[in-house]
Amino acid sequence: MSSKSPVTEMQQVQLAIELIELGARLQVLETETDLSHAYLTKLYKELRGKSPPKGMLPFSTDWFTTWLPNIHASLFINIYQRLREDCGCERIAAFVRAFRLYQEQIRLDDQKAVLGLTRAWTLMRFFENNLLQLGRCTRCGGQFVVHTYTPIQDYVCGICQPPSRAGKTLRSTDAASKDAPVSARYRA
Repeated sequence: MSSKSPVTEMQQVQLAIELIELGARLQVLETETDLSHAYLTKLYKELRGKSPPKGMLPFSTDWFTTWLPNIHASLFINIYQRLREDCGCERIAAFVRAFRLYQEQIRLDDQKAVLGLTRAWTLMRFFENNLLQLGRCTRCGGQFVVHTYTPIQDYVCGICQPPSRAGKTLRSTDAASKDAPVSARYRA
């Protein structure tokens, strides 16, 4: 850290603060910044008032292809890719903006966020490493997260064709406040 310019170091610290405030784990911070483990731990403790959580990061692509996580992951990655391709945002700036836009959209729809920052970051990395890709739904035309090399010529998304038990748990806990089934709330 000592050989960097003060401006570069300040930008790295600002990025780390922003990621911590959004819920980043220490492994994410270490990968995305050039700051030391000790410094990031100290910064995390100062901002959150507790030590960073320990444990492994999510590592399975399968989580992103299950029904509700797939809808949320698809929303996030579409936002991220538009920011990168259409707006020319740099990688990490696009990631932070996309995550904030995802959270804002979820709040506007009065939904609970399924995708945390660490999962969103893992999703971005899976796309960068060609483990996941977007497949176009043959019914609605939307782009959804699928495994790379999955045959997608007849792909139908989880919104157009939800699994039979999709949203049952959500409906039972949320029945008093919302009458519409979960699948109908995502069609709009």
